[in-house]
Amino acid sequence: MQATAYTYDPATRSGSVLLDDGTPLPFDTEAFDAGGLRLLRPGQRVRIETETETLTGTETGTGAGAGRRRITLVTLQTF
Repeated sequence: MQATAYTYDPATRSGSVLLDDGTPLPFDTEAFDAGGLRLLRPGQRVRIETETETLTGTETGTGAGAGRRRITLVTLQTF
């Protein structure tokens, strides 16, 4: 899936991307490191991989089985 880098903190190697529909989605250090990048600038096009985490009822407040998308890899989009 493609997205646009939105924020990036080089101290923590984490940040967020904007999906093409404008939805922000955060990524953590592990996702950044999995992509092999050293730096990310806001506005760069990136390729991301995601997985859906199953949340418990206490995490969602609505009952078990709800999911949350989590980025597992961030790398530069190449053509």
